[in-house]
Parts: sequence; structure tokens; C-alpha cells
Amino acid sequence: MTRPTSTDVNTMHETLGETYDNLREPNDFSSLDYPVNVFYLDLSKSYMNRIRWHWHEEMEVLILNDGLAEVATDDASYKLTPGQGIIINQNVMHSIYSQNQENCTFYSFVFHPDFLFGHKNNYLQTHFLLPIQNFRLFKMLVLSETNEWHERMLDAVNDAIAVNMTKPFGYEVATKGHLCRFWSELIGQLPQMETAPPPGVSLDEQRVKEAMLYIRTHHAEPISLDEIAGSVHISKSECCRCFARTLQMTPFEYLMKYRIFEATKKMMEHPDEPMSISDLALSVGFNNTSYFNKLFKKFLGCTPTYYRTHKILSGTDRDNGPFSVPIP
Repeated sequence: MTRPTSTDVNTMHETLGETYDNLREPNDFSSLDYPVNVFYLDLSKSYMNRIRWHWHEEMEVLILNDGLAEVATDDASYKLTPGQGIIINQNVMHSIYSQNQENCTFYSFVFHPDFLFGHKNNYLQTHFLLPIQNFRLFKMLVLSETNEWHERMLDAVNDAIAVNMTKPFGYEVATKGHLCRFWSELIGQLPQMETAPPPGVSLDEQRVKEAMLYIRTHHAEPISLDEIAGSVHISKSECCRCFARTLQMTPFEYLMKYRIFEATKKMMEHPDEPMSISDLALSVGFNNTSYFNKLFKKFLGCTPTYYRTHKILSGTDRDNGPFSVPIP
């Protein structure tokens, strides 16, 4: 196993961006022929020490470096200690947060299974990819170094991370080899489909995902609870129950936090040509500047003006991207 060094980490900060900035992650890769990316993240630099709820078409493997982390889905949470990892299956909604105020750093290795199996139906897809994709009970799997087959998967992912940080000639081929080792271990240990219990589909998660996408698209417009509930074809009361069971907040609370998140993004994108606070508030859906200031201070602990002056322009948070904003 090749573990990344401190020099590798410094290089990564210079060459790789921290791009968890969308609710549903895009294919943020330099080439569709190489759908692989690596991130090194420090939750202690984020407000509330967390990465907001999101999901993506790619599979993700997190490996905790320092600190204590917790990864949550709509119906479960998983605690990680240094050296442990967790596999997050495709399209699983999740959030990540630190369990304390100390340093919490980890590597995120994100890849699309098409990199291994291609885009067309074939023997390998049928026998080794579809069983994972169709096994809906498999959302996440915690990997521990004390378990032999877990350790083999961790070794494969660490090797893949290392070559993607140093990028020697042929690192793409080496990455595919490491991922084949990883996938062979994974598919060999999952329960067989015919012996697994009937798959359970979380209707709450499906509804909340659709509502979150609606909020993302229309957050700058006047949005009512009726419209959010209508976007997923349920009543207002059922919409509130879905959000409470899944995100432990109301749809309105999520909308407000998302608007504040978008406001900080706009500040970071145009630090040298800032909008007035009133224009900024209006651009993300607030028609009352005082209320915008009140919520901004509630979520981030300071006013928009202070945030721009002492965190954006001073450079404190310009490299932290969306991790600086608490969208639980």
C-alpha cells in the first residue's frame, strides 16, 4: 500500500479543487474517458464542521486521516475513526460532519464505475456492476483496517489516491488496476442478490431529493411551502414530515440555509466587485435586507459585511469554497 505523504497533500492543495459545491454533483472531471477525482478536505475549516447534504452519480470512498467524523444517510449514520474508510454507493444522499471541534481531515476518492466497465452492456457489466447498482440495501459500507478484506480494499484505494496525486506516466492505467482490485474484493463479499432481503426504497429520500433540486432551481424566486410540496406532488404536512425524518429540519429552514449558502458563493466569486448587501440579498431570494442580515448572522455567526471583509477579502475562507457554509 502506498499512503500519500505530506508533500503529496501540499501538491494536492495546489492542483485539486474542493468542488462539493452542488447539491447533485456534476461530472467534474477533466475527461469523460477518465471519470476519477481525488480531494483532500479539512472539516475544521468549515462552519459547523460539515459538508452539506448532496448526492452524485459516482461512487465515493472516504478515508479518514485525522479526527472523528460521522457520515449520515436519510436513515442511518456511521462514525469513523482515523484509518477507517467508508464506501458511499451511487446516488445515495449523504452529509459528512466532524464530531468535535478538532482537526478532521480525510481523502475523498470519487469515480464512476463506467471507468471500469464501459458505457455499453457487456458481460462484465452484467456480472460485476449491475449486482452492485441494483442492490438497493447497499448504501454505505464502513471499512476497518482490522478486517482483512476491508484492509485490502483500503490498500487499493490508498494506492489509487497516491498515483492520482503524483500523476506519474500511465497513472490512469495504474488507477484502473487499483480499482479493479477494489471492485473484486467488494463484489466478492456482498451478499448474493437471490439471498438478500427484498430491497427497500426510501420514499422520503426520493421526495426530499426532488424538493431539494426544486429549491436549488428556484431559490432566488418567492417560494411557498405549497410550491415545494407541489413539486413532489404531496401535501404540505407530508412534505414537512419528509424533511423532518430525512434532514431533521423543515423545508423552509432548508430554503433559508440554501439561500445563505448561495450568498456566500456570490461573495467568493466576485470579491473585487462586490454587490451591495441589499442587491446580494435580493439576488438569492430575500426581499428584506434586515431579515437577510439576521439569518446570515444566525447561520454564520457574523454579518454579511464582516464575512466579506474579514473572511473573503482577507483570504481566510476564499480557499474553503462551499465547506465554509453550514447547509446541513
